[in-house]
Amino acid sequence: MKLAKVDWALGAVLAVMILGASACGSSSSSKSSASNLPAKVGAGEGQLNLVAWEGYTQPQWVKPFEKQSGCQVHAKYAGSSDEMVTLMRQNGGNQYDMVSASGDASLRLIDGGDVAPMNVALVPEWKNFIPQLQSPSHNTVKGVHYGISLQWGPNTLLYNTKSVTPAPTSWAEIYGTKYKGQVTVPNNPIQIADAALYLSKTEPALGISDPYELTEPQLNAAVNLLKKQRPLIKKYWALASDEIELFKNGDAVIGAAWPYQYSTLIGDHVPVQQIIPSQGATGWADTWMLSAHAKHPNCAYKWTNWVSSPKVQAEQAISYGETPVNRKACPLMETIQKGSCEVYHANAPAAYFDSIKFWRTPVAACGNGQSNCMDYTSWQKKWTEVTG
Repeated sequence: MKLAKVDWALGAVLAVMILGASACGSSSSSKSSASNLPAKVGAGEGQLNLVAWEGYTQPQWVKPFEKQSGCQVHAKYAGSSDEMVTLMRQNGGNQYDMVSASGDASLRLIDGGDVAPMNVALVPEWKNFIPQLQSPSHNTVKGVHYGISLQWGPNTLLYNTKSVTPAPTSWAEIYGTKYKGQVTVPNNPIQIADAALYLSKTEPALGISDPYELTEPQLNAAVNLLKKQRPLIKKYWALASDEIELFKNGDAVIGAAWPYQYSTLIGDHVPVQQIIPSQGATGWADTWMLSAHAKHPNCAYKWTNWVSSPKVQAEQAISYGETPVNRKACPLMETIQKGSCEVYHANAPAAYFDSIKFWRTPVAACGNGQSNCMDYTSWQKKWTEVTG
């Protein structure tokens, strides 16, 4: 998921939708100016095919959307950002209309010409988004919006309160031997950033200032930590439901998670708690992105408007355990679950948002002007070394 903040710009001008006489037309893979954005949303095409994080297409907001729009939703859950990129590119990129991409996937999709610019003027609630997620650098390139922000949140440390004592305060618990064979973390190369963040606090001599901008020695240090962690792992989970089952069955008692797993387990009366450890946390900010080859662009815009509305933003935030981008969702969250606005930091100051190290795709260009950082391909290779 999620969650997911990229600080560089890309020069490519990518595929855009071709505007029909009175509606959004089909999209084109030819490179052209974003000036060809649709001027209005036309009649729905009757169908919408989505690649989504598990928990993002719940019946409570999908069924009303289908009834209101006439667009039948078909969703494919992906377990990682890598899988999302692969799904959006298969069969010539025309199988799915939209993807709920996190920051470690969005620029790859933009750079690859897999997604089309979107017209924020056709999303009335966009003006009510928190400022940081109106035009973030992970979905907006040189002023062109390649998607509409959705939700955001931190990656947390999840633990069984009966099995893990005393209550943990540090990520050290998933790197130590105390819970050997009962630890679980995501099967995702971006997990290297979590190790790098931990090392930035515990081994300052490494000089890690940004967990996504790692020189080769810094990357190797994070990978070495993860290789030492490997014997402790019960399973590298792909889908959120995988981790949920591990905790339900008692096969795992501690691990890296998303708030969705926590809220689901609590709902099933499993004794768990989640924290942001003392070293901080990585996080995600997700974006609904339109395929450059979308067969149902009108339904895609209708869906974007639906999930951007305060009501659905509130419903999804509480269902998943994440934070809405629409500032008007906060009061509605309170009517559903009292205290939820504060719990999910929907009314938090900008400083809280800025404190989370949000996912972004690693590139060779470091933020200090150097070009000696390791890119995402290097991260993928190193992750394979870790997991085998």
